[in-house]
Amino acid sequence: MAELRRIGRSDLETPPLILGGNVFGWTIDEATSFAVLDAFVAGGGRMIDTADVYMAFAPGNVGGESETIIGKWLKRRGRRDDVLITTKVGMLEIDGVKGLAPAHIHKAIDASLARLGTDYVDLYLAHQDDARADQGEVAETFGALVKAGKVRTVGASNFDAARLASAIDAQERKDLARYQALQNQYNLLERADYEGAVQEYCVEHGIGMTPYYGLASGYLTGKYRTQDDLKGTRSRNARKYMESNGPAVLAGLDAVVEETGATHAQIALAWIAAQPGIAAPIASATSVKQLEDLLGAMELTLSETQLRVLNEKSRAAA
Repeated sequence: MAELRRIGRSDLETPPLILGGNVFGWTIDEATSFAVLDAFVAGGGRMIDTADVYMAFAPGNVGGESETIIGKWLKRRGRRDDVLITTKVGMLEIDGVKGLAPAHIHKAIDASLARLGTDYVDLYLAHQDDARADQGEVAETFGALVKAGKVRTVGASNFDAARLASAIDAQERKDLARYQALQNQYNLLERADYEGAVQEYCVEHGIGMTPYYGLASGYLTGKYRTQDDLKGTRSRNARKYMESNGPAVLAGLDAVVEETGATHAQIALAWIAAQPGIAAPIASATSVKQLEDLLGAMELTLSETQLRVLNEKSRAAA
């Protein structure tokens, strides 16, 4: 059984893999989404990540599609207490407004709960920083949601170190629920949004990092090796990585694959999970087969030598 990791100083615990719900209602339909969710829980997974804005940018979508699918899945399975649901606020327009204004947050959480078919979410994140919003008012609003039982734990996403620190200072001054999680981009090819000041703050203050894009838009699965492999892909990042030092990182992954017998995806996620301050990386799957591969990351521990090799290749690519 995979180890359980605590999200910051909260009472939320998850194995070192969180299922990304950004593909639900976008690249996979409801039936496939249900199958992936079933396989995730059957394989020992616990936390499912979504957002109210998923996937508003897809043709024909308006936002909330991922939450709606998860809500239907929860209703069909008839259980809520064995999974942790995290969603986000701030990027989806409601009545022409987005961001972290208190009135918007209150409207957004009620809409998310309705789509999810539940009366609470386990972790509620500010999806991105909002310089227009007063952080004291945001703290009071999130605190009110926790007090009302609509939210168990709060967190942030896409914050830099200074804004994360000032937000938490505002929460702690008022003795309100504070951010226990941070969700920034982080992987072997994208390290700048976490390492340095953000990581130092998270480690010092007990903030659990749950990074997104753990597989670098699929590049770290090893499936993009030549220009022909890029045909038909939606990922502009895959081309960017291929044309920079991505191939060197894949070479490092290749060496660890040879030693361990694990897959590229498993190794890339296990590397993230081994870094200081990480609670669990997020990864999404568009099929049960992909999901079953990802689950192997929860049981994989890399040696110090393997971590060092990947670090060296990765830092050369950064």
